[in-house]
Amino acid sequence: MPHIHQLLPVLLAATAHSGELTLEMKPFFITHSLDATVLPDTTTPIRLDAEAWNAFEIVSIAAHGSVVKKGDTLIVFETEQIDKNLADAQQAIATATLELAQAEFDLATLEKTVPEKLARLERAAADAAEELEHFNKTSRKSAEETAAFELKRREQMLASYKEELKQLVKMYEADDITEETEEIILQNQRDTVKAGEFALRMEILNHKRTLGVSLPRQLTTLTQTRDDTALSFDKGKKNLPRSLELAKLEVAVLKNSLERSGKNIAELEKDRSLFEIKAPAEGIFYHGAIQEGKWITGELVKTLEPGGAAPVEKTFATFIPVTAKPLLHAFPDQATARVLEVGAEGSAVLPGREDIAIPVSLKSIAATPAPDLTIPATFSATWPEKLSPTAGQSLQIRVVSHHNEKVITVPIKALAFGPKGWMVEVKLADGKTKKYPVTRGRSDAENTEITAGLEAGQVVIVP
Repeated sequence: MPHIHQLLPVLLAATAHSGELTLEMKPFFITHSLDATVLPDTTTPIRLDAEAWNAFEIVSIAAHGSVVKKGDTLIVFETEQIDKNLADAQQAIATATLELAQAEFDLATLEKTVPEKLARLERAAADAAEELEHFNKTSRKSAEETAAFELKRREQMLASYKEELKQLVKMYEADDITEETEEIILQNQRDTVKAGEFALRMEILNHKRTLGVSLPRQLTTLTQTRDDTALSFDKGKKNLPRSLELAKLEVAVLKNSLERSGKNIAELEKDRSLFEIKAPAEGIFYHGAIQEGKWITGELVKTLEPGGAAPVEKTFATFIPVTAKPLLHAFPDQATARVLEVGAEGSAVLPGREDIAIPVSLKSIAATPAPDLTIPATFSATWPEKLSPTAGQSLQIRVVSHHNEKVITVPIKALAFGPKGWMVEVKLADGKTKKYPVTRGRSDAENTEITAGLEAGQVVIVP
């Protein structure tokens, strides 16, 4: 297949004339003009896929188009704030670790003491209930009987003391003369009677207090103790297991918090490695992204300077290795793409060097349109020695999608469509005209092939 730069003279000669046109067999070519951009087939996108950090202030950045060697620094970011956050995160982890250890110790203590406390509360409640029951059934009656017995005994003792005094008085009065010793004995007995009377009064008071105050008060105390211990046991059955569950939840929360803190510091440490980007090999450093066959710059590249900020999770620069091969990326419309086939050949020129034709060949074309409804296509090129392609350069491609060395063509405006299909008005020998049905072939912007229905030498009427 001849290249487009070899076919241009023929194409320029194949122009249609208005009025009458004598048909002849001649070459017919369909060409397409495409805007293309030189881009490498291999690139390394520069982007910050940070997991936790989003502030990347540029300290230094290599110039756009810099030729770099492997290991050369491309970009350096300000690290003061992330280093401070890392230090704070490490301290927080140390604190959280201690808090977790304390919470686990407290939980272990509760797991041991809660059953013991519940057992003690249960025993206390049972003991208090038993004490009250024993008081009501035994102790109260015993105390009342003891009080009555003591009162009766005091009364009997006093009566005995009085009787002894009475007998002594009778005995000593019979002698008519009371001796000194007898007087002493009588006085001692009188004192004993007085003491007995006093003891009886005290016993009467004690008896009244025992029956009226002490025993009712003891009943009240024992009843309150029973109720209080029962309530404490009931609360303990609810609150102590609840405190144990709360302690378990606290341990779980602290574990989760520590795990999140550990994950956070791991993410920060990983993000910290992004704060200096070096060249992975020998190549060229570009500002902007190369995506889907396009070099994207826009407002983004304006921030790529010291003091500016680089975006996160978005390609903002590109490294092109020296081993990358240049390809031409074009985006024909769908109608053009429909007639292009892989292997189609053409020619490209650089603006300003139209004198140099660069042979190109269609390498690939997408099956589905891009979001802008164009069809991505790539061309390989045979570059002249005097030209060194640079990524981002614009070219103009002309490619042949169809050629026929001998075919009849007519201007498109000579065709008319009717009930019998496409028709062409032909001038007859007598000067009259007649419409002939024809079969169309491929068309360019002005002319179309006629594959059946006309012959060379016939004259066609062109409106």
